[in-house]
Amino acid sequence: MLVNAANLAALRVGFKKHFQNGLGQASSDWTSVATEVPSMTKEQKYGWLGKLPNVREWIGPRAIQNLSQHDYSIAEKPWELTIGVDRDDIETDNLGIYAPLFSEMGASTGAKKDLLVFGDTLRKGFDLNCYDGQPFFDTDHPVLDESGNEVSVANTDGGAGEPWFLIDDTRALKPIILQRRKDFEFVNMDNLTDTNVFMNKEFIYGADARFNTGFGFWQMAWGSKQPLNAANYQKARAALSGMKGDHGRPLGIRPSLLIVGPSNESAALKLLNNELGAGGETNEWKGTAKLLVTPWLA
Repeated sequence: MLVNAANLAALRVGFKKHFQNGLGQASSDWTSVATEVPSMTKEQKYGWLGKLPNVREWIGPRAIQNLSQHDYSIAEKPWELTIGVDRDDIETDNLGIYAPLFSEMGASTGAKKDLLVFGDTLRKGFDLNCYDGQPFFDTDHPVLDESGNEVSVANTDGGAGEPWFLIDDTRALKPIILQRRKDFEFVNMDNLTDTNVFMNKEFIYGADARFNTGFGFWQMAWGSKQPLNAANYQKARAALSGMKGDHGRPLGIRPSLLIVGPSNESAALKLLNNELGAGGETNEWKGTAKLLVTPWLA
């Protein structure tokens, strides 16, 4: 192939098409667990996470519910993936090896949000702090009871096995926040006059983005490392359904999505699909939640 501007432009279109195809094949499981929040700053504060507004009877003047202020913020992170194409491969028309590579490049960038949401945030929620200064999955989140006294509330029962999660995925704000400044964009340095071409006879193609993840309301998720069985699943459902905000206000949480990694898939399928339980009794938990099996928890 003659290396000139026209052929390089055509080559760029082909590489970008393979990238877009790979990007389109990536899963979007993260949308079940995370709410995407656009951002215009490098660091976004979420002080309002300390307060879930409560409707009250209108007696007298309106009561303005000031949002509790917490110093919780999510700082954006930049991401990139870059591929170099040797000029010799272009001149000898040895480009077939690059088509699947650019498709994988698209798939890898498309999977980054899943990896961040499930592997780097949800799975690590037993150790990473949320807005109240406690680990997202914790046994002593501070909440005010009906009398205004601080009490401890749990959204985990601990354990040491592979984690599984039960969440309410029906609310506007899901348990995880994905803060997006810029989605992945295909970029290139493939002009004949570019330094990388002149010095290294290498045409460079890449993708870059800016986003990060953090935690929303801990009340909307239960995390467990206990065995996934009927007793522990019942405990999780009862705890989530009974969640209350400050001053004893029921939050109306619906345990609607069970999230597991590959090692818990069999137990989850039996729990949610089987007619009978392990002892031959009727399985009362059949169909009580949707199931999401994700490799990003492994």
